[in-house]
Amino acid sequence: MPPPSNHPSLYLQVQPGSFFVIKLPSDEGIPPWVLEELASTKSFFSVTRTTEEISIVGESHETIPEHSKEFSTWTCIKIMGPMEHDLTGIMASFTAPLKEAKVPIIAMSTWNTDYILVPTKQVTSATAVLKSDGWTFV
Repeated sequence: MPPPSNHPSLYLQVQPGSFFVIKLPSDEGIPPWVLEELASTKSFFSVTRTTEEISIVGESHETIPEHSKEFSTWTCIKIMGPMEHDLTGIMASFTAPLKEAKVPIIAMSTWNTDYILVPTKQVTSATAVLKSDGWTFV
């Protein structure tokens, strides 16, 4: 499913560095290092709490705890954005070719844009699949 338009806000960019994904039990408190990261980092960092879990996703760097670094096995692909909120089907178009290629993802959305994380060992095939589907990388 190719991108809905060739507008530069829908171009893709592979983010530098590695990313971690951590899952904690929902009844566990949010670790102090997470609150410190939220307050101090300017890099990609997200905390989501549901009744089932706490998910922590972030850009790996030297100040995160050692136990988090072992989960730094992901690469992030970003839609450049910002996107207008009346656009529909962007995430479906973005992820459909990866589903067909059996590339697992973790998808995240913000006000401005969408991100997907793919296993670092599969980023080359993920970008190739997206390019062949009509997506443009910058």
